[in-house]
Amino acid sequence: MSIITELRKINPERRIILHQDNASSHTAQNTRQYLTEQNVELLDHPPYSPDLSPNDFFTFPKITNRLRGQRFQSPEEAVDASKNAVSDQPANEWNKCFENWFERVQMCINLRGEYVEKQ
Repeated sequence: MSIITELRKINPERRIILHQDNASSHTAQNTRQYLTEQNVELLDHPPYSPDLSPNDFFTFPKITNRLRGQRFQSPEEAVDASKNAVSDQPANEWNKCFENWFERVQMCINLRGEYVEKQ
């Protein structure tokens, strides 16, 4: 069962807006068609803006830090460890992630799309 189905069970009237980057799997016609059929609104992601992707500024660094130095016996073991690293993040960390995302989006708007995070 999908997260969309679960959200609809909780509150059928809830407006669902999805922000995802420009990865080919996210922009594929089948993906867009499915989301349209599910009445999910898409928030477009500016091209070449990894600074605005929560995966790039939050999720991947958390996984990388947690798994640094580990060796895995199989690809499945690595995938399981990655899933655990994500699911073990406390709710307050996810809240910080989205607060940070809102700040980054606002900065990008204020700078008319010229926002580039300094590394």
